[in-house]
Amino acid sequence: MEVIIRPSADAASRLVASLIGDTLDRNPVAVLGLATGRTVVPVYNELARLHRDEGLDFSNCRTFNLDEYVGLSPDDPDSFRHTMDVRLFNRVNIKRENTHVPNGVAKDLDAECLAYEQRIRDFGGIDFQLLGIGDDGHIGFNEPLSALRSRTRVKAIAPDTLRQNSEAFSSPESMPRRGITMGVGTILDSRHCVLLATGEAKALILAKAVEGPITAMISATALQLHPKCQVIVDEAAASQLEGTDYYQWIFENEPEWEAYRNDE
Repeated sequence: MEVIIRPSADAASRLVASLIGDTLDRNPVAVLGLATGRTVVPVYNELARLHRDEGLDFSNCRTFNLDEYVGLSPDDPDSFRHTMDVRLFNRVNIKRENTHVPNGVAKDLDAECLAYEQRIRDFGGIDFQLLGIGDDGHIGFNEPLSALRSRTRVKAIAPDTLRQNSEAFSSPESMPRRGITMGVGTILDSRHCVLLATGEAKALILAKAVEGPITAMISATALQLHPKCQVIVDEAAASQLEGTDYYQWIFENEPEWEAYRNDE
């Protein structure tokens, strides 16, 4: 795991977008795993800008979203499918048939979960997985006590997450209580994983996820087991990390970051 600290949330988001853009430049048919939380909105804004102003090409890539609410149809304005359409897919030249989001209204949810895993395998697995982190340390809807080898499944949404996400709902009282989510094991199968965290509110849980023991109570701690995971944060989110001097040294000295060091 590498921790990269940038001076601001904007700089952290631009770095993540640049990593995604470079992935697509190297491999136009890359499979991207995408998240839907508020933290990644600036990343999608920057990707849309890179497409518009610099010709970043999405036409041959595939995407798989982490999760979806059970009971919301794709055209529901509160669904993650609709959110992704508005925030990214409708703003770039990606083919809709190449974008995959779990079907929250499938008649057989267990079959939908198995089929989602199979579709990921059919496309050769996820090349780049983008993640945020919830206030309780969840990634996707992998709430506390999620098995570290779990696969795509239906999961009850924890009360803290319900409170956190209800702000985005047009009618908070109607927010679904369950979601379909990629499992922790599914996420760990990705070839390259990047977690973005910004803001002081994420500082404590980020420190636990990065520097604390691996535990099913905080599913993000499983990323410590990933062979290529980068945690990109702003200074506010990094404020409770103990190894900040070392993390800063990594960005300032490791050759792989040289091309990104001029963007402040």
